Amino acid sequence: MTAQVLKQKVCDAIDARAQEIIEIGRHILAHPEVGYHEEETSRLVTEQFAKLGGPIQKGLGITGVKTYLEPHGSGPTVAVLGELDGLICPTHPHADPRTGAAHTCGHNAQIAMMLGVGMGLVDSGILPQLAGRIALLAVPAEEYVDIEDRAALRREGKIEFYGGKAQLVKEGAFDDIDAAMILHSMPGVAERRFAVGGSCNGFLAKAIRFRGTASHAGARPEHGTNALNAAALGILGVHAQRETFRDEDVIRVHFVMTKGGDLVNIVPDDVRLELFVRGKTLEGILDAARKVDRALQGAATMIGATVEIEDLPGYLPLLQDKVLADSFHANAISLTGENSVWRGGHMAASTDMGDISHLIPSIHPSGGGYAGMIHNETFSIVDEEMAYVTPAKALAMTVVDLLTDDGVLAKRVIREFVPRLTKDEYLGYLRGEGLPKKDGDE
Repeated sequence: MTAQVLKQKVCDAIDARAQEIIEIGRHILAHPEVGYHEEETSRLVTEQFAKLGGPIQKGLGITGVKTYLEPHGSGPTVAVLGELDGLICPTHPHADPRTGAAHTCGHNAQIAMMLGVGMGLVDSGILPQLAGRIALLAVPAEEYVDIEDRAALRREGKIEFYGGKAQLVKEGAFDDIDAAMILHSMPGVAERRFAVGGSCNGFLAKAIRFRGTASHAGARPEHGTNALNAAALGILGVHAQRETFRDEDVIRVHFVMTKGGDLVNIVPDDVRLELFVRGKTLEGILDAARKVDRALQGAATMIGATVEIEDLPGYLPLLQDKVLADSFHANAISLTGENSVWRGGHMAASTDMGDISHLIPSIHPSGGGYAGMIHNETFSIVDEEMAYVTPAKALAMTVVDLLTDDGVLAKRVIREFVPRLTKDEYLGYLRGEGLPKKDGDE
């Protein structure tokens, strides 16, 4: 059978399960969980993987789950990924009233479409026609948030890395994967559209702690050292650096204060911030990070406080594989029309697929069907077929392209891809060993 016939079979099979796929997405939307705590969603994925009939690996990065379709097939292994976690947004209509967790990024749709890919490939009966394996991988903790909670998990020995894909790389979940795909929501785009290609910022995270001296805020403030004032000056100092960031580096620096003191009548002596320095290149990120540190250290000196700055490896910039992207682009056009598929530019947001893209060929397209702003109470799905079902078809069709004709396209992707980092180099970078020098580096 030709690739086109195989694609039609898999699309028909996905259409036959469309309502089931949508119901899965709705269920996850109604049961949001934060990173490394996605027990309910992990359980649901495990149940669905069991129905597909392949071997299942559980407990990857605490809650991650992996299965294979046609696990004994020869040829390259192509992975379709979905992310398990939500965010904290207590005002979202579907927020968990106990935890404040909500799916304001569309990860519930990623899991549903990933399962839809598996359903379509299995139900259509085309797996024997594909020269290779398909891995389905549900990944925890894409959102790099709640740093104090993840620090506690690290102290307990449950994780080493705060980002889910980094943790799974360490655990070997990507060792046998030759190419990877995931599709993200396109916030504010209700129409049936796709965006393909483009790049994303990487980032460096910082955990910051200003230390002062407590005293009675009314009776004896002169005996205290106000760590909150030091933090406020530090934030202003960072703002004063912004005109020095180069436009082409697409730098973004943003904070959240996780502790501002203990009581209003005590001079704050322990103030904590979490901070991201985002940028298009690692060089730009590191330059901005040095300026941030200088501002924070200077503010502490001005007040007579001290500051501790812990650098935490965030995510690498996203670099999408052109051959993979071209295949997905053609399939997206066949589903929504040429005028409804955009070529992506650069986004200042970040994703840990950037890390994976430095190791193996990867794509991270996005799709419409959404209203409102991402990471916001207004974020919602307004076209369930476009959010859940149509992307499953596009991903499954791209799998067919890669693994038909003895996997010739997948083999080309692997042959032409030049890894930016080996697994050992990547893990070394995350552990503070720096990036290796390549030929031509000074």
